[in-house]
Amino acid sequence: MRYRGREVGGEGRVHRVMESTLTARDRVGVQDFVLLENYTSEAAFIENLRRRFGEKLIYTYIGSVLVSVNPYKDLEIYSKAHMERYRGVSFYEISPHIYAVSDNTYRAMRTERRDQCILISGESGAGKTEASKKILQYYATTCPVTDHMSTIRDRLLQSNPVLEAFGNAKTLRNDNSSRFGKYMDVQFDFRGAPIGGHILNYLLEKSRVVHQNHGERNFHIFYQLLEGGEQDQLSKLGLERNAQKYHYLVKGCCPRVSSINDKNDWKTVRKALTVIGFHEEEVEDLLNIIASVLHLGNTQFGEGEDGETQITTEPQLTYLSKLLGVDGAALREALTHKKLTAKGEEMISPLSFEQAVAARDALAKAVYGRAFTWLVAKINQSLAFKDEMYNSSKGSSSVIGLLDIYGFEVFQHNSFEQFCINYCNEKLQQLFIKLTLKSEQEEYEAEGITWEPVKYFDNKIICDLVEEKHKGFISILDEECLRPGEPSDISFLEKLEDTLGGHAHFVTHKLANGKTRKAVGREEFRLIHYAGEVNYTVNGFLDKNTDLLYRNLKEVICQSDNQILSQCFHREEVTTQKRPETAATQFKNSLAKLIEILMSKEPSYVRCIKPNEAKQSGRFDEALVRHQVKYLGLMENLRVRRAGFAYRRRYEAFLQRYKSLCPGTWPNWQGRLADGVATLVQHLGYKPEEYKLGKTKIFIRFPKTLFTTEDALEARRPALALTLQTSWRGYRERAKYHRIRNAVLVIQSAWRGMKSRRKARRRRHAAEIIRKFIKGFIYRHYERCPENEYFLDHQRFSFLMTLVRNPPKSVLDKSWPVPPPSLTEASEHLCRLCMQNMMRAYCRRIQPEWKKQMEQKVVASQIFQDQKDSYPQSVPKLFVASRLDSEEFNLKVIQTLGNDKVKYGVAVTKYDRRGYKARPRQLLLTSSFAVLVAEAKLKQRIDYATLRSISVSSLTDGFMVLHVPSEDNKQKVTG
Repeated sequence: MRYRGREVGGEGRVHRVMESTLTARDRVGVQDFVLLENYTSEAAFIENLRRRFGEKLIYTYIGSVLVSVNPYKDLEIYSKAHMERYRGVSFYEISPHIYAVSDNTYRAMRTERRDQCILISGESGAGKTEASKKILQYYATTCPVTDHMSTIRDRLLQSNPVLEAFGNAKTLRNDNSSRFGKYMDVQFDFRGAPIGGHILNYLLEKSRVVHQNHGERNFHIFYQLLEGGEQDQLSKLGLERNAQKYHYLVKGCCPRVSSINDKNDWKTVRKALTVIGFHEEEVEDLLNIIASVLHLGNTQFGEGEDGETQITTEPQLTYLSKLLGVDGAALREALTHKKLTAKGEEMISPLSFEQAVAARDALAKAVYGRAFTWLVAKINQSLAFKDEMYNSSKGSSSVIGLLDIYGFEVFQHNSFEQFCINYCNEKLQQLFIKLTLKSEQEEYEAEGITWEPVKYFDNKIICDLVEEKHKGFISILDEECLRPGEPSDISFLEKLEDTLGGHAHFVTHKLANGKTRKAVGREEFRLIHYAGEVNYTVNGFLDKNTDLLYRNLKEVICQSDNQILSQCFHREEVTTQKRPETAATQFKNSLAKLIEILMSKEPSYVRCIKPNEAKQSGRFDEALVRHQVKYLGLMENLRVRRAGFAYRRRYEAFLQRYKSLCPGTWPNWQGRLADGVATLVQHLGYKPEEYKLGKTKIFIRFPKTLFTTEDALEARRPALALTLQTSWRGYRERAKYHRIRNAVLVIQSAWRGMKSRRKARRRRHAAEIIRKFIKGFIYRHYERCPENEYFLDHQRFSFLMTLVRNPPKSVLDKSWPVPPPSLTEASEHLCRLCMQNMMRAYCRRIQPEWKKQMEQKVVASQIFQDQKDSYPQSVPKLFVASRLDSEEFNLKVIQTLGNDKVKYGVAVTKYDRRGYKARPRQLLLTSSFAVLVAEAKLKQRIDYATLRSISVSSLTDGFMVLHVPSEDNKQKVTG
């Protein structure tokens, strides 16, 4: 067995996790048994297992072999994230795991284009079935897939619940024990995608159909059908939802198991059958067979009036004939009689009660066993890769095989089944040791290391004891089964003693010495296997080997209308005179084919161990584990693996890990790798007998040498860490500075470029504007055209913006910019609107008092504008309220006036005609005349009719003159 680039016990790159935890080996043990210092000690081996199990580390390597201890609980190490963690990683890159074996096998298949296989073995309850499930799930999740390949992937996964339902059962050791051996080929295309599969089954435990030990159950499918089947379906099959009513289901006194949900499992199986591609008619025929087995178990016999055996349960016979699709009368006859041929004549002989029961049980076992074989064949049809055009155009496919096989079994009472199982394990152990030694020798020769022959126990002597022609155990068994007369198990034992009596690995009570004789019963024989001594009870060997079904029963079943049975029982079996092969011979031949298949592939190994019989998590039964370590041949495997060098690693990986321990190789070695490793080991003080240098690898003989080197590296790490931290901080800060500096330069460059581009755009824009302006100015007197439109628009815009920025400040501000010709009319409207708006705003702001002043100013303006020199100066001055109130009028004057009411009165100054003496007077105006009043006297009356005009001074002296005719000498001048 070549290891296909994977690192065995340290070959290539020993995974970093293992090396990083070598200093913690006292607590968690070593992750590869090859690195055990005391590798010959079974106690040290088991102690390492115990430590790792206590730390929930259930996987350990022996070189390339994976040892798995069943934790009996769910561990969070099987998620999709864990699958991705192991995907594409070198075998020893990270901690041991079933995914590491799966991925390494897959990559070896892809890179070397050679078929692979994974051999999973162990006792019932050790976790073999779960291990094969994990491998299939890994491939289903991580391999590339298309729509068609997705269907194949689903069928591969769904084949498990179907095979478990029909081939697994609850035993004392395991609630889901596989009662058959299974080899599955998974076919991959040139891209590594699963495209098909094929299953081979070995040695189904058919005896379980008719008998179970106390505390065990029949195959799961019976209980699933009764618990999960619909009521109409059960009625059609003639079944009741009560397992206690069926003889084949009550012998173990265990119809229900707390850890099994038969109802849910039935739903899973029905769904899986649909996914795999079973037609409803096929499922119906299959369930008819399952129901017929239960009815066969309830078929009872009794003696008739003439003493012949007869069937006493007619309803069962009716259901049997219906479900099996055979004639009821013929079936009755075949169950109670047998057909004999003597001197060419056929005779019908009645069966005794015991013979009838045996015939019934033989029929139940045969029907179920062949139905199981048909089921496997049907699954194979579903998994077969049929696209021949694709296959021929894209290249040949590759295969990974999964062998889920029973481990070495030693019970208190061992029979034919245990003999076959242990014989199978002998053959697999022989293959394993042979391939392991071959692989070791090939690796040594490839590296130029002298191969030293390894002493080991060659179990070929035991295999020959069992399978040798004419003189082997199976030949003797077949000969005894076929000889005329009345052969029996005791006569078979006697013949074994006569033929094999001198063999070192065969002992019976008769042949044993005094001490051994006590341990071997009179009806037992002992075989000394590679894993230890096993006593076998000879009772039942002949019956189980012949597995005889009476010919008349075969004739009836061959005429069945059930399509499955018609394919399982062929008419040639009845007509041929050739005796069928015995069970032992069939198993030997199928095992030879299996070994041939495995020899054509590169194998990997998974050894499963159960830590206790109670299926409790956290409990480690040292005696039970020691028993399994012995029967799995793990110590022999380790001893062979450690016969040479315990540790090997490629130069580049070894130098990369340990170069810091030598100044000559630190920090980098520039020469040949081999010279660098030689310099390193000389500095470390390796003795010549401790190591060898190959062509590409260093070989270290003792684990202690590796541990010393690892401890030195661990002591060196703080200084390395400090150096690395210092270098890292410096590098980080320099990198940060360069990033900032580069960023600043980039920003500066970008900013300068942006400014330059902006400036250039502005200049281009300004030049374009200037050109437009000049051209527009030249064409300013033309009609609007493309040449002057910009200039005209600019004129308008400038005029309007001038108005916006410098509008008239008040109603008295008459300034207004000169508009361009095109805006003359608009300018007039705007001026008018502006003045109106200012006037409105001004008027809204005037107070009532100011309004009166304005009204008076307007009147004054009409009278005095351009009449008085001082008028412009008087305009800003407010009028003084000089009007007399009515209270200031003398009452006597009022009475004198009578009905003429005073409209207006004002105080005036009268100047005498002579001397111009000033005298205060009141000028009262009525509607028809004006009077001058001095205190209470009316001094002068002036009728308006006689008033020629009124004059005021053009100066600022305030004189007012009333002009009257000159004839009126009484009129006087008043100021």
